[in-house]
Amino acid sequence: MSTGSNQGWSDRSDIQQGIPWAPGSLPDEGLALGRNAGASRYAGCSYSDGEYSEQSSLLQPIVRRTTTPAALENRTVTSRRFEDAERPRHGQASINTDLRQRYQPEYGSTYSRARSSSRPIATSGHGASAAAATVTDSLDASLEDGAMRSTHLYPQLYTGSMTSPARSRRADDGDDADSILYSSFQDISTNADEDPRDRDYYIGHGGVRVKIQTSQKGNSFHRILSKFESLDYDVPENEPYMKREENLSHLSRLKIFFLRWVVMALIGICTACIAFLIDVGIENLSAIKFKYVLDSMDHCIRNDCLAITNMVWLAFTIPFVGVAAFLVVFVEPVAAGSGIPEIKCFLNGVKIPHVVRFKTLFCKAVGILFSVAGGMPVGKEGPMIHSGAVVAAGVSQGRSQFINVDFNLFRQFRLDHEKRDFVSGGAAAGVAAAFGAPVGGVLFSLEEGASFWNQMLTWRMFFASMTAVFTLNFLLSTYHGHVGDLSYNGLLDFGTFAGRAYYGYELGVFIVMGALGGLCGALFNQINHKLSIFRRRNMNRRWKKFMEPLIVAAVVTQLFMIAVLYSTECHFEGQYATEFTKPKLFCEDGQFHSLGTLVFTVPEKAVKILFHAPPEVLSLETVFIYAFIFFWLACWTYGLGIPSGLFVPCILLGAAWGRGVGTALNMIAPGYFVEPGKYALIGAAATLGGVVRMTISLTVIIVESTGDVTYGLPIMLTVMMSKWIGDLFNEGLYDIHIELQGVPLLPWEPPPECISLTASDIMNTPVHCLREIERVGVIAKMLEVTNHHGFPVISNTEFDIPAGIDDNPERQTYGHFRGLILRSQLVILLKRNVFCDSEGHHLQNNQPLSLEDFEAVYPRIPSIKGVHLSHQMRESMHMDLRPYLNPTPYTVNANNTMLHVFKPFRALGLRHIVVVDYYQRVVGMVTRKDLARYKAADGPQGDGRLMRLEVL
Repeated sequence: MSTGSNQGWSDRSDIQQGIPWAPGSLPDEGLALGRNAGASRYAGCSYSDGEYSEQSSLLQPIVRRTTTPAALENRTVTSRRFEDAERPRHGQASINTDLRQRYQPEYGSTYSRARSSSRPIATSGHGASAAAATVTDSLDASLEDGAMRSTHLYPQLYTGSMTSPARSRRADDGDDADSILYSSFQDISTNADEDPRDRDYYIGHGGVRVKIQTSQKGNSFHRILSKFESLDYDVPENEPYMKREENLSHLSRLKIFFLRWVVMALIGICTACIAFLIDVGIENLSAIKFKYVLDSMDHCIRNDCLAITNMVWLAFTIPFVGVAAFLVVFVEPVAAGSGIPEIKCFLNGVKIPHVVRFKTLFCKAVGILFSVAGGMPVGKEGPMIHSGAVVAAGVSQGRSQFINVDFNLFRQFRLDHEKRDFVSGGAAAGVAAAFGAPVGGVLFSLEEGASFWNQMLTWRMFFASMTAVFTLNFLLSTYHGHVGDLSYNGLLDFGTFAGRAYYGYELGVFIVMGALGGLCGALFNQINHKLSIFRRRNMNRRWKKFMEPLIVAAVVTQLFMIAVLYSTECHFEGQYATEFTKPKLFCEDGQFHSLGTLVFTVPEKAVKILFHAPPEVLSLETVFIYAFIFFWLACWTYGLGIPSGLFVPCILLGAAWGRGVGTALNMIAPGYFVEPGKYALIGAAATLGGVVRMTISLTVIIVESTGDVTYGLPIMLTVMMSKWIGDLFNEGLYDIHIELQGVPLLPWEPPPECISLTASDIMNTPVHCLREIERVGVIAKMLEVTNHHGFPVISNTEFDIPAGIDDNPERQTYGHFRGLILRSQLVILLKRNVFCDSEGHHLQNNQPLSLEDFEAVYPRIPSIKGVHLSHQMRESMHMDLRPYLNPTPYTVNANNTMLHVFKPFRALGLRHIVVVDYYQRVVGMVTRKDLARYKAADGPQGDGRLMRLEVL
């Protein structure tokens, strides 16, 4: 008997009645449910792997016990919640394989559960001890009646989810409320003091067993949230789609081909314009702030009133940061941070609410302007990647629902998979505009986000990146009075490194610096991880989220004020070029303050100072003071409720301590390590690699920013070493924040420990199925009581399977598979009253829908709550699903390994995979969360365990 095929048995009858229930356990007894159509009465029933039979008007699961009391100690149940087409099951039982096979023939008996006092269902994942099972007395009469009326059509129809209005959440883009369903299961264990979250158990086939660790003790953020849905990247090749494709002329195909290039060009131009406005705004606001602060400081140094200078500095910093915090906390929370984790999830196939909306773009662009101008240790380059993605999502759709404007352009691209391709181009254009690195932008989208790739898409993305670089170059050169010069490659320009690049003996030093960067990045990530958990647990009010950035802004100002007052390093102005700001501060006439050159300037210019300032300008003491302060401030800042990039803070931090290493080496061995600037570059690459753990794209971005391919080898070695060292301790910071959000992100490869798991181990049962010609009331009721987004369609006619040749006769099946239909399609069909009679003949004045009818409502599909159907329509009308279902969706056999299920999900960005048996009968469904919840966990003595995350 398959482990996956019986995983959902315990919730079927309760779900059919809409009753929450919290089962416990009785000694030597099992649990089973039956129900009467007219009252809250429970009858005894038997269980045989989830099959159904009707006895005295009861719709009952037939249950066969497969465990003994001794085997119960090897059993652990966990709560989970599924979205899309998941088949919700309140608990999952996994039984030791050899014990199951040993006792299955002996323990088959019937048990009953009596109706007792009501007990509220607990919202925790597990209980601590066994208790008698009770159920609530309430019944959903309408659901019950609807379910019973449909039993003559297909008995397994209403084996679905029970929604909890108190826990419901509104999904993005007009989807139905995505309820979070909790159930409480008592851990069946003889040791009541044992924490059930630390329980391990085994599953596997063919004698191969995998040790599963259900969760980590005390880590409430190590889970997956069901509010995150998947995107429909798979194109349903139904009749409307095939009809349009067949009717497209050669000229029409050429037009679509040309429009794709036009959209990519517009994405590059718009992204460059936004980057230009942000850069000019930051430059002007920062110039105003620094002018007043420096003037006040010069005055107060002579008159002993530095407290006034401090107040002037705070008067600029706190209001600027307050504007950024207000836009994030009170207008659009998803605009916080760099946006790269969210775009990475979007390209991976996860729908993040509001992530590519115009309101998000406005809050991100304006917020990052005030965050950087306010002096926070953040960069504008990361948010530019998010901004480019939002621009791509908006331009490619030819309309904006935020301002309620539809230009009726690019209607052909109003599909998830088309939007994904353009968002990839937008992200690449954002990287190109930020760093002047078009090749690095393409590689960034490939390495960090894209799940699907093709040659033509790569070429179009490179075109968008080049367009963004050229447009930004032209705008900046015009603004600075050098029309046609085109010498401004991006927002962050590393400048030209003069002199000899490096000597062979320095490669060893670069590798050691890479290891130091990995350690620094691992420490940075660990501290920020703990701080982020603290924020999520305690900063749960809006006013707290708003006040924290203001407090951090005040601390940043005070620390740099103290550092400037403490530092006494001064140099004569005439000895050096005038490329950077030279504040006098406490120095004599004709001198400038070394640390002040880094503090009173924008971050991009501070980077160039660290890279190209002469060796004697910045002493060892100055750069290490700056690096120490900046490390803690940058670590504290990332994750605040303001837009904040991570690239420039990491580059500044690494450049500071890298320059310090170069200066120290020159002091130890004069003449051998003359240029500290190149060590600042290596330190920047090492720190950035140790924090974000990027490899190929990061190397190319830094090489393109330097404009010197000679540094390619040392940068590559440094980045590789920093990633390897950092990975020994934790993940990259983007991945850490994705995990904290509970996003079901699929990695490139599944854990190797999953090799013995099969589709039947991870699939969801029972399955909600529809027939090819289904009654309208059945479809409407299913949409009303479930939140699933995909439904297998089965044949109206059942076929007999020869006895004795079924691959698993005990596995429950739901009918012969004919295709898959989406929730959005069903809602539109109901809303447009596309009905027929029981034979499939369309009614008068009832024309089939075209593909344009479905695309017109994208992306905000109407809710089923807005569809009003009369009682006559529900009872007498039918719907022919055959023209609209996808007849060729991706399916897997129940005996396929998890690896074969994972590959198409990751490569094609799928939302559902239907699990079938040898005779193409539906046996289960697999969705993204069923794969993402399995993580590798190192057990004692390296026994290779899997950790299965809870889905809440």
